[in-house]
Amino acid sequence: MTKKYEIAVLPGDGTGPEVVDEGLKVLEAAAGKYDFQLNLSTYAIGGDHYLRTGEILPATIIDELSSKDAIFLGAIGHPDVKPGILEKGILLALRFSMDQYINLRPIKLYEGVATPLKDKTPADIDFVVVRENSEGLYVGAGGYLKKGTPDEVAIQESINTRKGVERCIRYAFEYCRKRNKRKKLTLCGKTNVLTFAFDLWERAFYEVAKEYPDITTDYAHVDATCMWMVKNPEWFDVIVTDNMFGDIITDLGAMIQGGMGVAAGGNINPEGVSMFEPIGGSAPKYTGKHVINPIAAILATQLLLETIGESAAGASVESAVKKALRDDIKNVAAGKMGYSTGEVGDLIVDYIKQGAGESR
Repeated sequence: MTKKYEIAVLPGDGTGPEVVDEGLKVLEAAAGKYDFQLNLSTYAIGGDHYLRTGEILPATIIDELSSKDAIFLGAIGHPDVKPGILEKGILLALRFSMDQYINLRPIKLYEGVATPLKDKTPADIDFVVVRENSEGLYVGAGGYLKKGTPDEVAIQESINTRKGVERCIRYAFEYCRKRNKRKKLTLCGKTNVLTFAFDLWERAFYEVAKEYPDITTDYAHVDATCMWMVKNPEWFDVIVTDNMFGDIITDLGAMIQGGMGVAAGGNINPEGVSMFEPIGGSAPKYTGKHVINPIAAILATQLLLETIGESAAGASVESAVKKALRDDIKNVAAGKMGYSTGEVGDLIVDYIKQGAGESR
């Protein structure tokens, strides 16, 4: 019997719908080639919906999303909506309500893509960041005292639970083992200053490490991690870290892998529904110009396919992307690709159908 997957589609704002369209083309091509079906349900939430209705993320939609096999998200952010409203009301709300406690960010330089790092090649830049995605500073614990006065106090608390920390660390060890490359897991923290939170992280890390004797472990402060990501990215295999530090170092990772146009990520609940997205913003200045790079959204579909168990289909997407970046696309920046947004999607679809770049 042909497998069928229920996929929720959230096109988002700005250029989000444009890149999502290309990702959907690719998903459909992979499904056709590998004999499974996709039932797509689109939810037009985002800035336009909020401005029109005052709603951000209705509870009924969360309930519906919870029944899906995966969520494919474009980008959230509207120039007429104050920053933070949509991001917290949609992105963080979905991550927290659906317990997507892992943010998975491959940082991989592909042949044909330029990196700002001198003399570094695809062999040097190929690692993954596992970011805790449901705790830390992002839970919104804190508040104000005497707001708007000269004596104002603002408090933001980082919440770290043993359960939350350990399950993230354990996922990272399992992922490192499955990835089966250097089999090295690095804990990124700040134990010399954040002595409570990262004491918990460090203790949990080395306790769990005893169950994984095949994985080499080490530790680096977050500032040193940033330094070595630039100087010696080849040192890293898998990095595990908290919510805030993960947010920061993955943006640095996007730059060293060539830019936001090729950076994809997953918000993972290993026991539930996961959400996949290009990590760049909605880029409203490019809306309707059809020049935005859809590769990040297409690589997000690769992560989606791998996560729902269609690994061969996911590998075919990456193989097609590799060929297009190596042989066709001149520059990954918007408007400089040598192709329109839709043409890039068509190119990837053709390569999937041809089996281009796949191992035999």
